[in-house]
Amino acid sequence: MLSIDGTSAVTLQTSPLEDFDNAALKRACDLIVSAGLLIFVFPFVYLIFGTLIKLSSPGPIFFRQKRSGLNGKEFDCYKFRSMRVNADSDSKQATEHDPRKTRIGDFMRRTNIDELPQLINVFLGDMSLVGPRPHMLKHTEEYSALIDKYMMRHFVRPGWAQVTGFRGETKELWQMEGRVKKDIWYIEHWNFALDLWIMIQTVLTIRSKNAY
Repeated sequence: MLSIDGTSAVTLQTSPLEDFDNAALKRACDLIVSAGLLIFVFPFVYLIFGTLIKLSSPGPIFFRQKRSGLNGKEFDCYKFRSMRVNADSDSKQATEHDPRKTRIGDFMRRTNIDELPQLINVFLGDMSLVGPRPHMLKHTEEYSALIDKYMMRHFVRPGWAQVTGFRGETKELWQMEGRVKKDIWYIEHWNFALDLWIMIQTVLTIRSKNAY
């Protein structure tokens, strides 16, 4: 039984990741891949985009926000800052023509570069390379009351490469319902090959028209 702020969800009857060997394999992959990318790729990306972020507007290079993780545990999710510092960052989704975005921020969001610092979360164990998208605490509170089985998506770590491949504003409830259904399907049908396929698709479709 999982409970977050009084909202409960019944544990899935069967999930491949309940098996110790499967869970260990997934975690080992997370550690090896995230460590390699953080050592050999991330420093160069940080130098280039960290400089551009600093030149674009006052504020930190990293944007840190509380998200809902495994078993409902809150964690600090890291991203490259893509917006001007504002008071609505923890409650308002980004829109296509959001005036809060900087020019370099808009580019980073459309190419998913802004999410590269989440590799830190993967290495620390807050996230996995593949899993459901980590949601803001406000969205967890809202959608858990509106969508059946929503809380089941917290039975696994949220992912850097998301299960659905969907990013962007969820204007209608059905959009989030569709995302949750795919998250639950992933949890129930997980296998290592599926994770590899999702990661490959993420790389091949690095630029997304919905990512704004």
